[in-house]
Amino acid sequence: MSDNIVLVERDGPVAIVTLNRPDALNALSRALRAELVKTFADLAEDDTVRVAVLTGAGRAFTAGVDLKEAGQTGFALGADGGEIDLAKGLAAFPWPIIGAINGFAITGGFELALMCDVLLASENAKFADTHARVGIMPGWGLSQKLSRLIGISRAKELSFSGNFLDAETAERWGLVNRVYAADQLLPAAIQLAQEMATCDPTLLRNYKRIIDDGFATTFGEGQSLEVARSAEHAASVTAQSVEAARKAVTARGRNLNE
Repeated sequence: MSDNIVLVERDGPVAIVTLNRPDALNALSRALRAELVKTFADLAEDDTVRVAVLTGAGRAFTAGVDLKEAGQTGFALGADGGEIDLAKGLAAFPWPIIGAINGFAITGGFELALMCDVLLASENAKFADTHARVGIMPGWGLSQKLSRLIGISRAKELSFSGNFLDAETAERWGLVNRVYAADQLLPAAIQLAQEMATCDPTLLRNYKRIIDDGFATTFGEGQSLEVARSAEHAASVTAQSVEAARKAVTARGRNLNE
């Protein structure tokens, strides 16, 4: 296995992050988790990055926590704020993360997928939550996020059965936005990332933050949060900047329709 367990490539403002333990189905060993947290922390400090794409090498996105290792060291998820806490590490990344789910996303791997802002899937993608079968409780947000995305009944079906969810059904249920042929997944994810990267950087960061902050509270509180932050931002907007933005949006619309 390559020592480079996390690969990072750049396409302008887009960082493509690849889990690189294909022989182990990209199982989330402590080393891989630590390297992934470090990678996103480093990317957050890079002023030229605007969007990240997260995917896996081989036939899996990730099969979840490395069970062979966990059998020796336990199921520590790093929830105490340590260097292997994926949930905390990815939540601290200020830019959009597009999950390009190329294959199996199982249990902890399913949770890692749900840490992304947008999910695109290969036709080969398969999701499963086997926490109840493995004998552990989720600690990276799956029990709360999944029901909010696909509905509580469907979430319970997946979590209580441990059955696989195929890509087509995942799209129909609203878990992933679109499904692509395997060789088209990464190009599609990069293209979407490039489109996101053309947004105003300040707005892009703040828009992600307000959506996430509002999602974590009640609808009414989220509405109030939006009003407050909108007013705060409006103070920095000028007539000239609005006109420049209007012209840019109009030109983009014409280009897309040509």
